Amino acid sequence: MKKSLIIAVAGAGTMGVTLARLFAQYGYETILWNRRSSSLERGEAEIRKELEALKAGNIIAEEPEKIIGRLTFTTDWNDFARADYVIENVAEDMDVKAEFYKKLCTFVSDDTIIASNTSGLKIGDIAASVSKPQRFCGMHFWNPPDLLPLVEVTRGAETAEETSDKIFELALLLDKEPIRVKKDILGIIGNRLQLSVVREALYLLSLDIASPEDIDKAMKYGPGLRYPILGPLESLDFTGLDVADAISTYLYPDFCSDMRSQVLTDKIEEGKLGVKTGAGLFDYPDDAGAKKLRWRNDMLLQLRTLLKGKEFKNV
Repeated sequence: MKKSLIIAVAGAGTMGVTLARLFAQYGYETILWNRRSSSLERGEAEIRKELEALKAGNIIAEEPEKIIGRLTFTTDWNDFARADYVIENVAEDMDVKAEFYKKLCTFVSDDTIIASNTSGLKIGDIAASVSKPQRFCGMHFWNPPDLLPLVEVTRGAETAEETSDKIFELALLLDKEPIRVKKDILGIIGNRLQLSVVREALYLLSLDIASPEDIDKAMKYGPGLRYPILGPLESLDFTGLDVADAISTYLYPDFCSDMRSQVLTDKIEEGKLGVKTGAGLFDYPDDAGAKKLRWRNDMLLQLRTLLKGKEFKNV
């Protein structure tokens, strides 16, 4: 895939801003579009700050200003006409997305590849607002998208195989670990696995089985530590499928089946929404949340560096 391609990223929220920087770092001319110029100004400031930090840490060799030079910050819909690829990151609301795509398709060329970074909506439902839906598919990056390798490439019922292949290839060129999602499903794969764990963790908390700290430790220092090496299905082979089946017969019926967590409902009513309010399931006084976010990103970078290229090869 040629570096001369132009990538348009729609939406200047956290994901969009980071993706725009990532594409520019990898040498692509990149358009960051947003409805409001104020969001673009914040996004540009965030990109400059992050690039300077990456340069200071010797993580990138190129000068930040050269990377910035490949970026266009715009509110002009006409700029989409130049794009070979459009990666959409607007609000996770079907009505908002439908309005965006209907207007977008009046500006892009007929052969522009369009992808949604939706984290859970069905690609087929979004495609109803896309002209020529054969050139549209899902391209779900995980947050933070510069540090987490997974990209879920989802085909809708009308997505052309060539389209999903091109999106898959684009992910590989960003040094990602893309997967092919063969059927269009709510939540894709990663979020369904993640929310299954979250539901059980909240259920255990509601039963006062353990403290929030210890429930998290059970995941971090147990299965969570193993999963970057052996995924849940591969782990079953090492457990023994007969053993796993026997355990499931008595354990599955005891799992949580609640459609909504009372723990979350109570916290929301108290105004405790997490880091952004200074308290959630845990407390974050002063700038504790920001400090932990920086620590998390540093740990993810170290872990990704450790695991990169370490896939087991049976040779």
